[in-house]
Amino acid sequence: MKRKLIAGNWKMNGSLSANAALVQAILSGLSQRAAHCDTAVCVPSPYLAQVQGLLAGSGVSLGAQDVSAHEGGAYTGEVSAAMLKDFAVRYCLVGHSERRSYHHETDALVAIKAQMALAQGLTPVVCVGETLAEREANQTEAVVKRQLAAVIHAVGHCVSELVVAYEPVWAIGTGKTASPEQAQQVHAVLRAQLQAASGHADRIRILYGGSMNAANAAQLLSQPDIDGGLIGGAALKPADFLTIIAAA
Repeated sequence: MKRKLIAGNWKMNGSLSANAALVQAILSGLSQRAAHCDTAVCVPSPYLAQVQGLLAGSGVSLGAQDVSAHEGGAYTGEVSAAMLKDFAVRYCLVGHSERRSYHHETDALVAIKAQMALAQGLTPVVCVGETLAEREANQTEAVVKRQLAAVIHAVGHCVSELVVAYEPVWAIGTGKTASPEQAQQVHAVLRAQLQAASGHADRIRILYGGSMNAANAAQLLSQPDIDGGLIGGAALKPADFLTIIAAA
């Protein structure tokens, strides 16, 4: 049975002092209990060096929030996968709904980013999810399958090295959450798609990323195809983040 993964996404939050306090509180809480799941924090790129040092030897993995589609060169402001590797980054978010929406990232671009991460030995956390309008139009399955298909096609035989995160856009930062049954239904669709592509879908972790919090984590994580969580706001609150880890 694969271990669940709880990954915090700090988004554009943090400071040197706040990061130190947050990580210290998380590590202190983890030291008081046996860890039965994998844990990661995905931090803004200016703080990768700081958080790498804070996490050293802890067993908590470092994650990045994005990666360039280019290996290097004249791409001002971009951060390459090789650069992330220099900071011992283990996981890298690709295709987060905020990147797709605010930065107009296409399925094809997300697929290239996943390729770049894999080429440097990083694990891409491929985010997929539908908007409220798409859900109400009964397009959920078509949307998430299209988004994931682009990545599957691009990475070929490396599909089993992915982590997938289902994040219904309408449930991110809104306080709304897909019911455990709704989330499980989409996770099952993604599992079947991954199985058809790789034959090893049981090895691939599919996280839920739509406002999972301390109150609903246990119920969501009890679903058969939910292998962990991609945690937003609750990842900035040590007690809540630790409660979610305990539920996993």
